[in-house]
Amino acid sequence: MPLLATARSRAGATLLGVLTGAALGVAAPAAAQPTAADSVLVWYDATAAAIAAGGAPTQVTNNRTWAIAWLAAARAQAGTHSAAGRRAALAGAVHQTLTTLIPGQQSPADATLAAELAALPDRQEVRDSVTAGRAAARRVLTERSGDGLDPASVNIPFPVPAPAPGVWQPTPPQYAPATQYGNRAARPFVLRSAAQFRPPAPPAPGSARYEADLAEVAAYGSATSTVRTQAQTDTATFWLGSSLTLYTPILRAAVAQSHASIADRIRLVALFHVAAVDTQIATSDAKYAYQRWRPVTAIRAGGDTTWLPLHDTPAHPDYPSGHNTYSGSAEGVLTGLAGPRAREPYTISSPTAPGVTRTYTDWHRPSLENVDARVWSGIHTRNADLAGIRLGDDVARYVLGHAQAVLR
Repeated sequence: MPLLATARSRAGATLLGVLTGAALGVAAPAAAQPTAADSVLVWYDATAAAIAAGGAPTQVTNNRTWAIAWLAAARAQAGTHSAAGRRAALAGAVHQTLTTLIPGQQSPADATLAAELAALPDRQEVRDSVTAGRAAARRVLTERSGDGLDPASVNIPFPVPAPAPGVWQPTPPQYAPATQYGNRAARPFVLRSAAQFRPPAPPAPGSARYEADLAEVAAYGSATSTVRTQAQTDTATFWLGSSLTLYTPILRAAVAQSHASIADRIRLVALFHVAAVDTQIATSDAKYAYQRWRPVTAIRAGGDTTWLPLHDTPAHPDYPSGHNTYSGSAEGVLTGLAGPRAREPYTISSPTAPGVTRTYTDWHRPSLENVDARVWSGIHTRNADLAGIRLGDDVARYVLGHAQAVLR
């Protein structure tokens, strides 16, 4: 079944202007200055490393850290008048955020800051720009205080409903309590409400579409499937890990290949993660509004009482697929701000497929693979995957359409 054509040609859509700045830092005498693009990647890698080493156990909380750091950096670009000033504002904003939200990573963040400042001229504009970045970060941190995206709030207990056809229940083999229930009550960055783009209800149990979807998962997603090919198993395994982890190198490729200004590269990172956070809030709203059971529960209820999926089922409802809402959001932002295709092929790896890499030339192919992967893993119906792509794309389009407000 063809995937929703989300790769709309939004190429050439430019990011809107930014504003703000204000606050502290020191700079040492300059040696040879790296380019502005290098500084964006330096802080990109520093953010990714800090989160990998000391981030939260909940993905959305880590996306929030990215969003706060880079939104602050984007806002701090206002009032800077040189590449050195823009780089200094970026350094101040990201360093302030990382050391506030991930204090255990203070030492590497300090080392990155020292190296960046050593490459900049020791002049008042640079010091003022670092100060502006720090102040912007403090303001965004204050704005987002109590937004419900801390791990405890994200994973508040879900009262499991009584068993009934179509209704979610804990899944084998762990029968773990539901996760991400609290996401739906968190405060978005841009969306008016978590339910703003809630998708229509999934196909009813017993309907033709429902039965076709379930039959596909039963055949292709089984741990003992005889019809799933090795290539399909490989795709399912490659895309099994955290969406944040898998998309971090994809976004990096877009940033590295971009010929845009330093300010626009910063905004790309900021809006990507703002949309990712809002998408995850919208995803949990839909999941817990519909509370649709997972394929393993449905298949066992239909008589195949020992059926198990290729990969263990995540502990939350089926509809829509969170991997695919993330993918739809990512594709939407990248297409809107970087164009539908990468400037050159990019290669990514996966923590769930050690030693394996995949190479892509656009942002759409990962979405296609995510849709198939969750079916072949046996953990989502295709309809849940396609609804996820649509939801993520809807959120991305809305965030880009309201970028000016969040970037000010």
